[in-house]
Amino acid sequence: MGATSVLKTRPARPPSPTAHHTVAKKHSGRTPAGPGRRRQRAGMLMVAPALLHASLWIGLPVVASVVLAFTKYDVLTAPQFVGLDNFRDMMGDAVFRKSIVNTIVYTFFTVPFGMMLGLLVALALHTGLKARGIFRTAVFLPQVTATVAIALVWLWIYNPGNGLLNTLLSFLGIDGPAWLSSTSWAMPSVILVGIWQGIGMKMLIYLAALQSLPKELYEAASVDGASKVRQFFSITLPLLKPATFFVLITSMISAFQSFDQIYILTDGGPANSTTMMTYEIYKSAFREFRVGYACAQSLVLFVLLMGFTLVNRRIMGGTRGHN
Repeated sequence: MGATSVLKTRPARPPSPTAHHTVAKKHSGRTPAGPGRRRQRAGMLMVAPALLHASLWIGLPVVASVVLAFTKYDVLTAPQFVGLDNFRDMMGDAVFRKSIVNTIVYTFFTVPFGMMLGLLVALALHTGLKARGIFRTAVFLPQVTATVAIALVWLWIYNPGNGLLNTLLSFLGIDGPAWLSSTSWAMPSVILVGIWQGIGMKMLIYLAALQSLPKELYEAASVDGASKVRQFFSITLPLLKPATFFVLITSMISAFQSFDQIYILTDGGPANSTTMMTYEIYKSAFREFRVGYACAQSLVLFVLLMGFTLVNRRIMGGTRGHN
């Protein structure tokens, strides 16, 4: 008997829903939007107003400032391209060079001392201090008070005739100086105001960071016999590294942009001893109507801030803290 092949037939299986969906997708040419894509679209719609606002009121002015930095522009006439002439003028501008030095000195003293005081106040308010809510409000109050109002109060405090500071010194037999009219005392006086006003925000950030630290580490350190000082330097400070970096950068930006208190307290004097970069930019733009030159000064200010930020980031090793 010869070999025969037996054909075994199997019943055809109905097409799976996945295959049907694939075929339908090929024919339609579109991919149905999933939940993730719908959420992405909803998120874009929600942030669109903020993006539009930032583009119109931040992005366009920044681009315009960079372009005008290379022009001669006085608002009344059309801008004229002058290349690097504005930057050459800055190199020969003794007052602007003085403002750079004053800004760096102001930042050098206000930022580290303000950070140390803010951390100390945060540590004090982080403990079981009675009525600590009242103290937190009192420390933070200058931060939300208008800078002009604060400057006017300090203007009275520094008044050489009947000011509060010289009145208190007179009880001690000390003849107080003319704080804001002396080239020796004007900058320290402005620095003191800057430190005092900035403590509130630094305290708030450090306090929030302290409250988020894990208590288990301190309990383990106590069991091992570590003192409070050792715990502070071995646990608290390393874990506060991201908060410290944030406070440092925001404080430097705020110090470089100081204007209101300078305008009210000293008007840049005496003898340009307290003039800052932002005050010189204001004078160039709104008093001398050298808008192109003011934009060039603003660009220098931006470059300095960016450079200091990158240096601080490298020194502190970025913003990533210890786990």
